[in-house]
Amino acid sequence: MPQRPRLSRAARVAAAADVADLRLLAGRRAPRMVFDYVDGAAEGERSMARAVEAFQRVEFRPHVLRDVAEASTAVEILGRRIAMPVVLGPTGFTRMMHRAGERAVARAAEQAGVPYTLSTMGTTTAAGVAAAAPGGWNWFQLYVVRDRARTLETLALAREAGMDVLVVTVDVPVAGARLRDVRHGLTVPPSLRWRSVLQAVRHPAWWFDFLTGEPLRFATVDGAPDDLAGITNMMFDPSVTMADLEWIRSAWQGRLLVKGVQRVDDAKDLASAGVDGLVVSNHGGRQLDRAPTPLELLPDVVAAVGERTEVFLDGGVRTGADVAAALALGARACFIGRAYLYGLMAGGEPGVRRVLELLRAELVRTLRLLGVRGVAELGPDVVRLR
Repeated sequence: MPQRPRLSRAARVAAAADVADLRLLAGRRAPRMVFDYVDGAAEGERSMARAVEAFQRVEFRPHVLRDVAEASTAVEILGRRIAMPVVLGPTGFTRMMHRAGERAVARAAEQAGVPYTLSTMGTTTAAGVAAAAPGGWNWFQLYVVRDRARTLETLALAREAGMDVLVVTVDVPVAGARLRDVRHGLTVPPSLRWRSVLQAVRHPAWWFDFLTGEPLRFATVDGAPDDLAGITNMMFDPSVTMADLEWIRSAWQGRLLVKGVQRVDDAKDLASAGVDGLVVSNHGGRQLDRAPTPLELLPDVVAAVGERTEVFLDGGVRTGADVAAALALGARACFIGRAYLYGLMAGGEPGVRRVLELLRAELVRTLRLLGVRGVAELGPDVVRLR
Protein backbone atom coordinates (compact mmCIF):
# COMPACT_ATOMS: atom_id res chain seq x y z
CA MET A 1 0.00 0.00 0.00
CA PRO A 2 1.25 3.52 -0.72
CA GLN A 3 2.17 5.41 2.43
CA ARG A 4 0.61 8.75 3.25
CA PRO A 5 3.08 11.59 2.73
CA ARG A 6 4.49 13.14 5.90
CA LEU A 7 3.41 16.76 6.07
CA SER A 8 5.50 19.49 7.65
CA ARG A 9 4.09 21.23 10.70
CA ALA A 10 3.37 24.33 8.62
CA ALA A 11 1.48 22.23 6.09
CA ARG A 12 -0.56 20.55 8.83
CA VAL A 13 -1.47 23.94 10.28
CA ALA A 14 -2.51 25.22 6.85
CA ALA A 15 -4.58 22.07 6.25
CA ALA A 16 -6.45 22.28 9.57
CA ALA A 17 -10.17 22.04 8.88
CA ASP A 18 -11.28 23.69 12.12
CA VAL A 19 -10.09 24.90 15.51
CA ALA A 20 -10.46 21.37 16.89
CA ASP A 21 -7.77 20.21 14.44
CA LEU A 22 -5.45 22.96 15.66
CA ARG A 23 -6.12 21.95 19.25
CA LEU A 24 -4.88 18.44 18.42
CA LEU A 25 -1.77 19.86 16.75
CA ALA A 26 -1.17 22.10 19.77
CA GLY A 27 -1.31 19.09 22.08
CA ARG A 28 1.34 17.35 20.02
CA ARG A 29 3.75 20.31 19.94
CA ALA A 30 3.50 21.80 23.43
CA PRO A 31 4.42 20.04 26.69
CA ARG A 32 1.41 18.76 28.58
CA MET A 33 1.75 21.32 31.37
CA VAL A 34 1.69 24.19 28.85
CA PHE A 35 -1.18 22.72 26.84
CA ASP A 36 -3.17 22.12 30.03
CA TYR A 37 -2.63 25.72 31.14
CA VAL A 38 -4.58 26.78 28.04
CA ASP A 39 -6.98 23.86 27.83
CA GLY A 40 -7.89 23.64 31.52
CA ALA A 41 -10.18 25.58 33.82
CA ALA A 42 -11.08 25.85 37.50
CA GLU A 43 -11.87 22.94 39.78
CA GLY A 44 -14.19 20.44 38.01
CA GLU A 45 -14.12 22.56 34.82
CA ARG A 46 -17.93 22.63 34.65
CA SER A 47 -18.14 26.33 33.74
CA MET A 48 -15.88 25.82 30.73
CA ALA A 49 -17.74 22.70 29.59
CA ARG A 50 -21.13 24.37 29.93
CA ALA A 51 -20.00 27.40 27.91
CA VAL A 52 -19.02 25.14 25.02
CA GLU A 53 -22.09 22.92 25.43
CA ALA A 54 -24.43 25.92 25.23
CA PHE A 55 -23.37 26.45 21.62
CA GLN A 56 -24.18 22.78 20.92
CA ARG A 57 -27.79 23.57 21.89
CA VAL A 58 -28.09 26.37 19.34
CA GLU A 59 -30.72 25.73 16.69
CA PHE A 60 -30.70 27.95 13.63
CA ARG A 61 -33.89 28.86 11.76
CA PRO A 62 -32.76 29.73 8.22
CA HIS A 63 -34.60 31.75 5.63
CA VAL A 64 -34.69 30.34 2.09
CA LEU A 65 -34.91 31.90 -1.35
CA ARG A 66 -32.89 34.93 -0.32
CA ASP A 67 -30.13 36.59 -2.35
CA VAL A 68 -26.96 35.77 -0.42
CA ALA A 69 -24.43 36.36 -3.19
CA GLU A 70 -22.86 38.80 -0.73
CA ALA A 71 -22.51 38.12 2.98
CA SER A 72 -20.72 40.91 4.83
CA THR A 73 -18.91 40.11 8.06
CA ALA A 74 -17.95 43.73 8.80
CA VAL A 75 -19.38 45.34 11.93
CA GLU A 76 -18.97 48.58 13.85
CA ILE A 77 -17.92 48.38 17.49
CA LEU A 78 -17.02 51.28 19.78
CA GLY A 79 -17.30 53.68 16.84
CA ARG A 80 -14.91 51.82 14.55
CA ARG A 81 -15.52 49.34 11.75
CA ILE A 82 -13.76 45.96 11.90
CA ALA A 83 -13.60 43.14 9.37
CA MET A 84 -15.58 40.63 11.42
CA PRO A 85 -17.19 40.58 14.88
CA VAL A 86 -14.24 38.96 16.66
CA VAL A 87 -11.88 40.38 19.28
CA LEU A 88 -8.73 38.52 20.23
CA GLY A 89 -9.05 38.57 23.98
CA PRO A 90 -6.37 39.01 26.66
CA THR A 91 -4.38 35.95 27.68
CA GLY A 92 -1.55 35.72 30.18
CA PHE A 93 1.93 34.27 29.65
CA THR A 94 1.39 34.12 25.87
CA ARG A 95 5.05 33.56 25.00
CA MET A 96 4.87 30.38 27.05
CA MET A 97 2.68 28.93 24.27
CA HIS A 98 5.07 29.97 21.49
CA ARG A 99 8.17 32.14 21.49
CA ALA A 100 6.54 34.60 19.05
CA GLY A 101 3.85 35.28 21.67
CA GLU A 102 1.84 38.48 21.73
CA ARG A 103 3.66 39.99 18.77
CA ALA A 104 2.52 37.13 16.54
CA VAL A 105 -1.06 37.41 17.77
CA ALA A 106 -1.12 41.17 17.22
CA ARG A 107 0.24 40.79 13.66
CA ALA A 108 -2.36 38.16 12.82
CA ALA A 109 -5.13 40.38 14.20
CA GLU A 110 -3.83 43.35 12.20
CA GLN A 111 -3.86 41.29 9.01
CA ALA A 112 -7.40 40.05 9.70
CA GLY A 113 -8.69 43.52 10.55
CA VAL A 114 -9.81 42.71 14.11
CA PRO A 115 -8.72 44.05 17.53
CA TYR A 116 -6.13 42.43 19.75
CA THR A 117 -6.15 42.87 23.54
CA LEU A 118 -2.85 42.76 25.44
CA SER A 119 -3.10 41.37 28.98
CA THR A 120 -1.69 42.89 32.14
CA MET A 121 -0.17 39.43 32.61
CA GLY A 122 1.33 39.48 29.12
CA THR A 123 4.93 38.71 28.27
CA THR A 124 5.36 41.57 25.79
CA THR A 125 5.15 45.29 26.52
CA ALA A 126 2.49 47.55 25.07
CA ALA A 127 5.23 49.28 23.08
CA GLY A 128 6.37 45.89 21.75
CA VAL A 129 2.87 45.08 20.54
CA ALA A 130 2.50 48.51 18.92
CA ALA A 131 5.82 48.06 17.11
CA ALA A 132 4.84 44.58 15.89
CA ALA A 133 1.42 45.68 14.59
CA PRO A 134 1.52 49.46 14.07
CA GLY A 135 -1.57 49.39 11.85
CA GLY A 136 -3.61 47.17 14.15
CA TRP A 137 -6.31 48.17 16.61
CA ASN A 138 -4.50 47.24 19.82
CA TRP A 139 -6.38 47.28 23.13
CA PHE A 140 -5.13 46.86 26.70
CA GLN A 141 -6.61 44.72 29.47
CA LEU A 142 -6.20 45.85 33.07
CA TYR A 143 -6.25 44.03 36.38
CA VAL A 144 -6.42 46.49 39.25
CA VAL A 145 -3.45 45.74 41.49
CA ARG A 146 -2.89 46.71 45.11
CA ASP A 147 -0.34 49.35 44.12
CA ARG A 148 -2.52 52.08 42.56
CA ALA A 149 0.54 54.02 41.43
CA ARG A 150 1.57 51.01 39.36
CA THR A 151 -1.91 50.93 37.82
CA LEU A 152 -1.51 54.55 36.72
CA GLU A 153 1.94 53.77 35.26
CA THR A 154 0.48 50.83 33.35
CA LEU A 155 -2.29 52.97 31.89
CA ALA A 156 0.22 55.62 30.86
CA LEU A 157 2.34 53.04 29.02
CA ALA A 158 -0.73 51.71 27.20
CA ARG A 159 -1.71 55.22 26.13
CA GLU A 160 1.83 55.97 24.94
CA ALA A 161 1.63 52.83 22.79
CA GLY A 162 -1.49 54.19 21.07
CA MET A 163 -3.99 51.92 22.80
CA ASP A 164 -7.37 53.61 23.07
CA VAL A 165 -9.61 50.84 24.47
CA LEU A 166 -9.22 49.61 28.04
CA VAL A 167 -10.75 46.29 29.10
CA VAL A 168 -11.00 46.10 32.90
CA THR A 169 -11.35 42.52 34.13
CA VAL A 170 -13.36 42.39 37.35
CA ASP A 171 -13.83 38.68 38.12
CA VAL A 172 -10.43 37.96 39.71
CA PRO A 173 -10.52 39.10 43.36
CA VAL A 174 -8.49 35.95 44.08
CA ALA A 175 -7.07 33.18 41.93
CA GLY A 176 -9.32 30.36 40.80
CA ALA A 177 -8.29 26.80 41.64
CA ARG A 178 -6.88 25.58 38.32
CA LEU A 179 -6.18 22.02 39.33
CA ARG A 180 -4.36 20.94 36.18
CA ASP A 181 -1.73 23.61 36.89
CA VAL A 182 -1.52 22.55 40.54
CA ARG A 183 -0.97 18.93 39.60
CA HIS A 184 1.73 19.83 37.10
CA GLY A 185 3.43 22.17 39.56
CA LEU A 186 3.43 24.74 36.76
CA THR A 187 5.71 27.72 37.30
CA VAL A 188 6.32 30.83 35.22
CA PRO A 189 8.64 30.43 33.49
CA PRO A 190 8.34 26.63 33.31
CA SER A 191 11.15 24.97 35.25
CA LEU A 192 13.00 21.82 34.23
CA ARG A 193 11.84 19.57 37.04
CA TRP A 194 11.89 15.83 36.57
CA ARG A 195 8.38 15.74 35.08
CA SER A 196 9.15 18.58 32.67
CA VAL A 197 12.38 16.88 31.63
CA LEU A 198 10.32 13.89 30.49
CA GLN A 199 8.02 16.27 28.60
CA ALA A 200 11.02 17.94 26.99
CA VAL A 201 12.03 14.61 25.45
CA ARG A 202 8.59 14.23 23.91
CA HIS A 203 8.30 17.87 22.75
CA PRO A 204 11.81 18.91 21.69
CA ALA A 205 10.71 21.67 19.29
CA TRP A 206 8.86 23.59 22.01
CA TRP A 207 11.71 23.20 24.50
CA PHE A 208 14.30 24.29 21.93
CA ASP A 209 12.30 27.46 21.29
CA PHE A 210 11.89 28.04 25.02
CA LEU A 211 15.53 27.54 25.91
CA THR A 212 16.97 29.53 22.99
CA GLY A 213 14.43 32.35 22.81
CA GLU A 214 14.06 35.58 24.75
CA PRO A 215 13.72 34.81 28.48
CA LEU A 216 10.10 34.45 29.51
CA ARG A 217 9.02 37.14 31.95
CA PHE A 218 6.07 39.35 32.74
CA ALA A 219 6.25 42.59 30.85
CA THR A 220 3.96 44.65 33.13
CA VAL A 221 4.16 43.03 36.58
CA ASP A 222 7.33 41.87 38.25
CA GLY A 223 8.70 40.74 41.57
CA ALA A 224 5.98 38.08 41.91
CA PRO A 225 6.32 34.46 43.02
CA ASP A 226 6.65 31.87 40.28
CA ASP A 227 3.44 29.96 41.10
CA LEU A 228 0.38 31.19 39.21
CA ALA A 229 -2.00 31.46 42.17
CA GLY A 230 0.67 33.29 44.16
CA ILE A 231 1.07 35.88 41.42
CA THR A 232 -2.65 36.60 41.41
CA ASN A 233 -3.15 36.66 45.15
CA MET A 234 -0.13 38.87 45.81
CA MET A 235 -0.66 41.38 43.01
CA PHE A 236 -4.42 41.73 42.56
CA ASP A 237 -6.67 43.63 44.90
CA PRO A 238 -9.77 41.83 46.27
CA SER A 239 -11.16 45.09 47.66
CA VAL A 240 -11.92 46.67 44.26
CA THR A 241 -15.38 48.27 44.04
CA MET A 242 -17.37 50.48 41.71
CA ALA A 243 -15.56 53.48 43.18
CA ASP A 244 -12.27 52.10 41.85
CA LEU A 245 -13.84 51.70 38.43
CA GLU A 246 -14.86 55.36 38.52
CA TRP A 247 -11.27 56.23 39.49
CA ILE A 248 -9.98 54.28 36.48
CA ARG A 249 -12.48 56.05 34.24
CA SER A 250 -11.15 59.41 35.45
CA ALA A 251 -7.58 58.32 34.64
CA TRP A 252 -8.34 56.86 31.19
CA GLN A 253 -9.35 59.03 28.27
CA GLY A 254 -10.28 56.23 25.86
CA ARG A 255 -13.10 53.73 25.64
CA LEU A 256 -13.74 51.56 28.70
CA LEU A 257 -15.07 47.99 28.71
CA VAL A 258 -15.74 45.86 31.78
CA LYS A 259 -15.09 42.14 31.38
CA GLY A 260 -16.46 39.50 33.72
CA VAL A 261 -20.16 40.44 33.92
CA GLN A 262 -22.16 37.46 35.23
CA ARG A 263 -25.37 39.03 36.57
CA VAL A 264 -28.07 41.23 35.06
CA ASP A 265 -28.14 43.61 38.04
CA ASP A 266 -24.39 44.17 37.77
CA ALA A 267 -24.82 44.84 34.05
CA LYS A 268 -27.46 47.47 34.81
CA ASP A 269 -25.23 49.17 37.38
CA LEU A 270 -22.29 49.28 34.97
CA ALA A 271 -24.43 50.64 32.15
CA SER A 272 -25.74 53.34 34.51
CA ALA A 273 -22.13 54.18 35.38
CA GLY A 274 -21.54 54.95 31.70
CA VAL A 275 -19.07 52.28 30.65
CA ASP A 276 -18.78 51.90 26.89
CA GLY A 277 -19.12 48.13 26.82
CA LEU A 278 -19.76 45.01 28.88
CA VAL A 279 -18.22 41.61 28.27
CA VAL A 280 -20.47 38.80 29.46
CA SER A 281 -17.81 36.36 30.62
CA ASN A 282 -16.93 33.85 33.33
CA HIS A 283 -13.21 34.07 32.53
CA GLY A 284 -13.35 30.98 30.36
CA GLY A 285 -14.38 28.96 33.40
CA ARG A 286 -10.98 29.64 34.96
CA GLN A 287 -12.18 31.41 38.09
CA LEU A 288 -15.48 30.29 39.68
CA ASP A 289 -16.65 26.83 38.73
CA ARG A 290 -20.42 26.52 38.19
CA ALA A 291 -20.51 30.20 37.15
CA PRO A 292 -23.29 31.39 34.81
CA THR A 293 -23.01 30.26 31.21
CA PRO A 294 -22.31 33.36 29.08
CA LEU A 295 -24.44 32.45 26.04
CA GLU A 296 -27.45 31.71 28.25
CA LEU A 297 -27.06 34.97 30.16
CA LEU A 298 -26.43 37.11 27.08
CA PRO A 299 -30.04 37.85 25.96
CA ASP A 300 -31.07 38.99 29.45
CA VAL A 301 -28.09 41.33 29.73
CA VAL A 302 -28.76 42.80 26.28
CA ALA A 303 -32.42 43.36 27.18
CA ALA A 304 -31.47 44.98 30.49
CA VAL A 305 -28.95 47.51 29.19
CA GLY A 306 -30.64 48.33 25.88
CA GLU A 307 -28.75 50.84 23.77
CA ARG A 308 -26.84 52.36 26.68
CA THR A 309 -23.75 50.20 26.24
CA GLU A 310 -22.39 47.64 23.81
CA VAL A 311 -22.48 44.02 24.92
CA PHE A 312 -19.83 41.45 23.97
CA LEU A 313 -19.70 37.71 24.60
CA ASP A 314 -16.71 35.75 25.86
CA GLY A 315 -16.64 32.01 26.46
CA GLY A 316 -17.06 28.82 24.46
CA VAL A 317 -16.60 30.34 21.00
CA ARG A 318 -14.85 27.84 18.72
CA THR A 319 -16.42 28.39 15.26
CA GLY A 320 -17.79 31.08 13.00
CA ALA A 321 -21.23 29.56 13.52
CA ASP A 322 -20.80 30.23 17.25
CA VAL A 323 -20.07 33.87 16.43
CA ALA A 324 -23.24 34.06 14.30
CA ALA A 325 -25.32 32.56 17.11
CA ALA A 326 -23.97 35.02 19.68
CA LEU A 327 -24.67 37.97 17.43
CA ALA A 328 -28.18 36.72 16.74
CA LEU A 329 -28.74 36.63 20.51
CA GLY A 330 -27.61 40.23 20.88
CA ALA A 331 -23.82 40.38 21.16
CA ARG A 332 -21.99 43.10 19.25
CA ALA A 333 -18.93 40.85 18.83
CA CYS A 334 -17.24 37.85 20.45
CA PHE A 335 -13.99 37.63 22.36
CA ILE A 336 -11.93 34.51 21.71
CA GLY A 337 -9.01 33.22 23.76
CA ARG A 338 -8.41 29.48 23.77
CA ALA A 339 -9.22 29.22 20.08
CA TYR A 340 -6.34 31.44 18.96
CA LEU A 341 -3.98 30.04 21.60
CA TYR A 342 -4.47 26.58 20.09
CA GLY A 343 -3.38 28.05 16.77
CA LEU A 344 -0.42 29.82 18.37
CA MET A 345 0.74 26.64 20.11
CA ALA A 346 0.29 24.61 16.94
CA GLY A 347 2.19 26.89 14.58
CA GLY A 348 2.98 30.37 15.83
CA GLU A 349 1.71 33.32 13.82
CA PRO A 350 0.54 31.16 10.86
CA GLY A 351 -1.50 29.16 13.35
CA VAL A 352 -3.28 32.27 14.65
CA ARG A 353 -3.87 33.43 11.07
CA ARG A 354 -5.37 30.03 10.27
CA VAL A 355 -7.78 30.33 13.20
CA LEU A 356 -8.98 33.71 11.94
CA GLU A 357 -9.29 32.41 8.37
CA LEU A 358 -11.40 29.50 9.59
CA LEU A 359 -13.65 31.69 11.73
CA ARG A 360 -14.31 34.07 8.86
CA ALA A 361 -15.00 31.29 6.33
CA GLU A 362 -17.34 29.54 8.78
CA LEU A 363 -19.12 32.82 9.54
CA VAL A 364 -19.65 33.65 5.86
CA ARG A 365 -20.95 30.14 5.16
CA THR A 366 -23.32 30.31 8.13
CA LEU A 367 -24.67 33.70 7.06
CA ARG A 368 -25.42 32.42 3.58
CA LEU A 369 -27.05 29.24 4.84
CA LEU A 370 -29.18 31.36 7.19
CA GLY A 371 -30.34 33.43 4.24
CA VAL A 372 -28.93 36.73 5.52
CA ARG A 373 -26.64 39.10 3.65
CA GLY A 374 -24.50 40.14 6.57
CA VAL A 375 -24.05 40.14 10.31
CA ALA A 376 -26.24 43.24 10.56
CA GLU A 377 -29.25 41.08 9.64
CA LEU A 378 -28.72 38.55 12.42
CA GLY A 379 -31.41 38.59 15.07
CA PRO A 380 -33.39 36.36 17.44
CA ASP A 381 -35.65 35.23 14.58
CA VAL A 382 -32.88 33.01 13.18
CA VAL A 383 -31.74 31.27 16.37
CA ARG A 384 -32.93 29.65 19.56
CA LEU A 385 -31.40 27.63 22.38
CA ARG A 386 -32.96 24.17 22.49
